[in-house]
Amino acid sequence: MSDAWPTELLVSKDRRELTVSFDDGSVYRLQAEMLRVLSPSAEVQGHGPGQKVTVPGKRDVTIRSMVATGNYAVRIVFDDGHDSGIYTWKYLRELGETGDALFADYERQLAEKGLSREPRYR
Repeated sequence: MSDAWPTELLVSKDRRELTVSFDDGSVYRLQAEMLRVLSPSAEVQGHGPGQKVTVPGKRDVTIRSMVATGNYAVRIVFDDGHDSGIYTWKYLRELGETGDALFADYERQLAEKGLSREPRYR
């Protein structure tokens, strides 16, 4: 992965997608659900090996807001209250490049644990 710098972060009108454009011309459309369940926060990733949490029920999650964190990242606030993930430019790039595989692995983990992407209450 290169050290490309983001030139634009754009949340869709329905707040379910973040488009990240980089100065090398690459553009990635990242679903809010993926950003939420793959959050870099300790709440999701844990504090050490083997502590990662599989977060169910986030199919309908949306992006409430984003807050710049220095000049290296953005903190994304979701409508379910999760707000502790600091998404570095490098991590957003990684999600753009490998997000499909990471999300497929997440779906496999949900199935193995008998969990669902669907919210508990609609």
